[in-house]
Amino acid sequence: MKKKRRKKNNIRYSKVVILFSLFLFVVMIARVLQLGLSQEIDGVNLKKLASRRTTRTDIISAQRGTIYSGDGDVLAQNVASYTLIAYLDPKRSLNEKRPQHVVDKEDTAEKLAPILEMEKDEVLKYLNKENVYQTEFGTKGKGLNELTKKKIEDLNLPGIDFMATFKRYYPKGNFASYILGYAKNQNDENSTITGEMGIEKQYNSILKGEDGYVTYQKDLKGYKIADTLEYREDAIQGKDIYLTINSSIQFFVEQAINNSHKDYDWEWFTITIMDAKTGAILASASDPSFDPNKRDISNYMDIFCQTPYEPGSTMKTFTYMAAMENGVYDGNETYKSGVYTTTDGTEIGDWNRNGWGYITFDTGYAYSSNVGVINIINRHMNSTMLRQYFKRLGFGKKTGIELPSENRGKLDFKYETEIYNAGFGQGILTTPIQNVKALTPLTNDGILLEPYLISKIVDSETGEVSLENKRTEIERVASTATVQKMIQLMDTTVNVPGFTGSGYRIEGGELVGKTGTAQIANENGGGYLNGQEDIISSFSGIYPKSNPQVIIYASVKRPSGGSQKPISNAIKEIVHNISKYYGNSDTENVKIDVQDYEVPSFVNKKLDSCITTLDSNHIPYVVIGGGSKVIMQTPDPGSVITNQDVVYLITNDSSLTVPNVVGLSSKVASDLLSRLGLTVHMNGVGYVTDQSIGEGTPITSGMEINLNLSPRFSNE
Repeated sequence: MKKKRRKKNNIRYSKVVILFSLFLFVVMIARVLQLGLSQEIDGVNLKKLASRRTTRTDIISAQRGTIYSGDGDVLAQNVASYTLIAYLDPKRSLNEKRPQHVVDKEDTAEKLAPILEMEKDEVLKYLNKENVYQTEFGTKGKGLNELTKKKIEDLNLPGIDFMATFKRYYPKGNFASYILGYAKNQNDENSTITGEMGIEKQYNSILKGEDGYVTYQKDLKGYKIADTLEYREDAIQGKDIYLTINSSIQFFVEQAINNSHKDYDWEWFTITIMDAKTGAILASASDPSFDPNKRDISNYMDIFCQTPYEPGSTMKTFTYMAAMENGVYDGNETYKSGVYTTTDGTEIGDWNRNGWGYITFDTGYAYSSNVGVINIINRHMNSTMLRQYFKRLGFGKKTGIELPSENRGKLDFKYETEIYNAGFGQGILTTPIQNVKALTPLTNDGILLEPYLISKIVDSETGEVSLENKRTEIERVASTATVQKMIQLMDTTVNVPGFTGSGYRIEGGELVGKTGTAQIANENGGGYLNGQEDIISSFSGIYPKSNPQVIIYASVKRPSGGSQKPISNAIKEIVHNISKYYGNSDTENVKIDVQDYEVPSFVNKKLDSCITTLDSNHIPYVVIGGGSKVIMQTPDPGSVITNQDVVYLITNDSSLTVPNVVGLSSKVASDLLSRLGLTVHMNGVGYVTDQSIGEGTPITSGMEINLNLSPRFSNE
């Protein structure tokens, strides 16, 4: 009976086991079916999970394009450095005839050691590491150049490979830095290089190209399984950019700024050179600058197009052009220079507040007379005429130059004083690129041109040109007569002694232009600062006048002593070098438009007829006194002068007063004052910088005057 009961228990236990096993089997089958039929389990995509466990995708970085100068010099390029690696895991080699790991460590160490400048035992230390898939070789195995890489590759050592990294390199260092900008590695997984300033930033998407990728089978450690299939999408390399910058002219500009800095200090100094016939920017440099390789940047704003400022008297060129184009300019019309009082009682003066007596508008331009501009606007123009013409020239809006964050400047003038100030470049904001653009009508018979920095964009692999810029005409903004008249006025300003641009004169007289001095606005309390150095001095010029090749614009903020010499010295050096570069010398192959003129007698003749005679012969003159008839003149009748000299006409004013002779040469000043009956005493040599008796003082018998002289006068 006991045996039967045991047998029944066994049968019952077996049934339980069988049923449980069947249950587990059913569960397993159900799970398998679920796994096979479902794409997601517990929110996990099984297909993607499996793919990630067996495949890997690596990015193939596109090579950043190269930036060249217009004459083909490399200005920015990618350079590679390499890290040496050795694969140590034998499992990497699936074919004994083609090993993919280091087979002979002794031989490998012996051959690598001299190239890496390491001891053999030191190399072996890295090669003998255990339980590692691959190894590097410390600092001596990093940062290898192409030559070292090639030496190692020529050894054909199994298991030896390289990891490449790239960085942006600027071969010329501190050269056209604000134009180029810089690009740097982002330190991400793919060592992406991104432009962050200048052309590098503006054209980042074109320079960087498009990355590719490679997908391959990986092992449990994440490394590629040798001799397995892979899918590759090659990178599209970045395009190359050719600038309009001319390396030689850029060097002339950089060198001239550096040379000027030996004698003068400033807050900043900028010079731009444009091709006069095409609008291409040939050079642009600023100080302080920076080396894009070091990124030692003190100011991230590019003065060339991002930092507008009050331009000062260089704007008088465009005010005069506005008057001419509106048909209201008469260069022979006279006015009383010195100080002008507005209807609200505001006094606006010339830089020489004593003035030069009654002078013509033509002469006022050469003396850079603010009062002359005011009289032109007050008598013949209004704010609408001035603003519209400034806008036609491109002021108050972006030029479209190919650089990031261009500033449009500001044309904001409404009330009487604001309008007058705008006419001579105060109270408005402009950029250097706007100024060089506005000068293009004077070198293209009145046609305004688009400025540009990009010459062409080229596919680095195929050589296909995707973009090519050239001269682009916007519209006619000036007549031939206006152009010729303005060139004549700019010529007088620079090439006639005693006028404000005389410090820029070069031998041959082919540089013409206009100087400017703007007071710096007081940001704290309104108005303007009054310190001697609280100015921005500028020069806008054309060279050579007989057949313009370049437009020049330069500005310096807070120059030493408030002097124009930092600019004038730099500009004359640049023009001298450009003249040789283009095959002209300052004295050879240059048309010098100087003509002799025999001075007739103007004594006892009406002032108007004398002025007509002088204007018809293009002879500069200054009228002394407010009379209608000439009673004295200098030089004397019969004197032979040139059209670069000045004739002084003394009128029948009932009460002649002492004229202001500051800025005149000692000879001219002495002759003029002596004819007026004064005894002249001179201290020093050169040009008059100060006189002991102020302008406007009635002349009395026996009056004596002391003149202080300096070798060169260059104020405004």
